[in-house]
Amino acid sequence: MSGSTDLDRRELLKLGAMGLGAAAVGSACGPTRAVDRGAPSPGGLRAPAAAPFRASPMDTVRIGFVGVGGMGSVHVRNLLEIEGVDLRAVCDIRPEHAERAADWAVEKGKPRPALYTRGETDFERMCGKEDLDLVYTATPWRWHVPVLVAAMEAGKHGATEVPAAMTLDDCWRLVELSEGLGKHCVMMENVNYGRSELMVLNMVRQGVFGDILHAEGGYLHDLRAIKFADEGEGLWRREWSKTHNANLYPTHGLGPVANCLNINRGDRFRTLVSFSSPSRGLQDYARANYPSGHAKRGESYRLGDVNVSLIQTELGKTIYVGHDTNLPRPYSRIHTVQGTRGLFQGYPDRVYVEGKSEGHAWDDMDVWREEYEHPLWRRELAQRVERPGHGGMDFLEDQRLIYCLRNGLPTDMNVYDAVALSSLIELSGRSVAEGGAPQQFPDFTRGRWQEWPEWGIVTEV
Repeated sequence: MSGSTDLDRRELLKLGAMGLGAAAVGSACGPTRAVDRGAPSPGGLRAPAAAPFRASPMDTVRIGFVGVGGMGSVHVRNLLEIEGVDLRAVCDIRPEHAERAADWAVEKGKPRPALYTRGETDFERMCGKEDLDLVYTATPWRWHVPVLVAAMEAGKHGATEVPAAMTLDDCWRLVELSEGLGKHCVMMENVNYGRSELMVLNMVRQGVFGDILHAEGGYLHDLRAIKFADEGEGLWRREWSKTHNANLYPTHGLGPVANCLNINRGDRFRTLVSFSSPSRGLQDYARANYPSGHAKRGESYRLGDVNVSLIQTELGKTIYVGHDTNLPRPYSRIHTVQGTRGLFQGYPDRVYVEGKSEGHAWDDMDVWREEYEHPLWRRELAQRVERPGHGGMDFLEDQRLIYCLRNGLPTDMNVYDAVALSSLIELSGRSVAEGGAPQQFPDFTRGRWQEWPEWGIVTEV
């Protein structure tokens, strides 16, 4: 734990269920101290399984959904289209949002879900009262861990929007609860299911690029207007820029390339260094858009406008991860996968394969689609159905989660993947604060990454 506070594990888990935990006893202005539990599992909790965890199959997945604003609404609408889903309950601090989600269920000919709207922690009442299989959250970041903890302690599986956790202590808490209680704890990284991302994974699995040695990903998105809005994410997202200087949103860029590099399935993140530029973008935006004396012009921010982080894996492979949300720019996730025979590079999507591409010229991605389109996307495109949420990737991630739960399969992304990707937040902040000093990733799998199989070319939904 951070500082001199020494809470025992039982008390920490109680705090977690109330929405507190490590973040409550650590510094609000920076990352907490890294804690690497090592092996075996601490506190007498169950050691990581020799094979990826799978729960008993279920005919119907009974879901309680927490947070039905922007992304939550997308997921709820998707889930109502998926066979084998029973939306039993909806929780939101805004009653009108919960009512809207309930109306969608009724419009689809399904029973009206119970509503929980008595404030920020009403999800605890939902978890304790409702007979659910899965609790799914799309709340602001600080509530992801409390909702997951409440779900698992009430005997439910948990799924969360990104990131899964903001601190290493909370990452460990999710791992230990998932192991000790035998419950899935899944982070819903939608970009893993993007059309290009899955096609690249297919090409990697078929050896098109040779041995993958390097990858790049990131989240480069001008969020200034969103951060300063008086609704939605503007009510909370800008606050993180005041207290943290780190890569605050690494999972979109990191998730797909981690799959290509078999992270937690033959390799793992080992060492990170990180640097941030000065902070100027939010200050300049406030001066340009608010009159003198306005409260927003008086705010101060710690978040560097651009953060660059470099990771080396246990096998010596390298990953660049970028974060850039405070400056004017077109959207990009970067996305590069480079191997001994060629590479893919996104934005724009293009491919070069030695011996197949002409000279030293890029091929347009479409040249390779007929042969390497991922089976999930080939099927999805054949259906010609317009899906809500990022062009269809959100629907595929929801559909895959339900398929895995109904069939008793390991989920595509498990708790170890969720925390490995999320741990970059605190580690990058620590490195920035220490002038780019190397930081060591905890081995959340405690050695099992050497045994677990790679994520294959999934075809079933």
